[in-house]
Amino acid sequence: MGTFLTLSTSAAVILLVICRGFCVDIIGGAEVPPHSRPYMALIQRKDESLICGGALIKKNWVLTAAHCKVEGGRVILGAHSRKTKEREKQVFRIAKQIRHPCYYSDSHENDIMLLQLQRRAKLGKAVKVIDLPTSFDDLKAETICSVAGWGQTDSIVKKISDTLMEVNVTVLSREICNDNKHYKNKPVITENMICAGAKNGGKDSCRGDSGGPLICNNVMRGITAFGKKECGAPDGPGVYTRLTKHYVQWIRKTIGGA
Repeated sequence: MGTFLTLSTSAAVILLVICRGFCVDIIGGAEVPPHSRPYMALIQRKDESLICGGALIKKNWVLTAAHCKVEGGRVILGAHSRKTKEREKQVFRIAKQIRHPCYYSDSHENDIMLLQLQRRAKLGKAVKVIDLPTSFDDLKAETICSVAGWGQTDSIVKKISDTLMEVNVTVLSREICNDNKHYKNKPVITENMICAGAKNGGKDSCRGDSGGPLICNNVMRGITAFGKKECGAPDGPGVYTRLTKHYVQWIRKTIGGA
């Protein structure tokens, strides 16, 4: 998940003209079938501006990233479009936000947060709970995972998606992710993190996708956390908080076991 350099509208248009036919789609994803990811949570403000994504892990609990500034926001379940009225949508106020007690914004360590909803969700075809992992082995390099969200789909034009998008990303070893061609240990990609993208770039999560789940082999294994300024850059694969045994134990203790 990246943030972006500020570009004027005219500069963005010029760059788009230059790129037409030559540049790779930075995100490289596609729209998912409506309501096919029923665990996805949309976190946005009343004016429909996007804050983050998340995952429903219990009827009244959503898992997201600690760096998401959710104050004044609301959680929407059953959404495909951010703006269109959909009968599947359920809207919730946030009753409580609980960041991991050891979250450090500088190092991005422990970037995980729980949101308690003011009431329980009604589960159905469009709204379902996603299970937490029960196995905590480290993901091997070359594992294919997927990440979804309503975030930006272009690193030049700061336009977020109206509909839910998804992209496949490939896990990279931490040794590669920390080398001088990638993050240069600034910050250090630790064992609590998963690094995933594409060798030549062009496939990545982006601004607004933070907090969304990383799905590997049909299991939620991570949370979208951070990336470099240019989403999809070859030297800046996305970084995800890894759902370790410690984190899952903290989650279960906080939400009451189930």
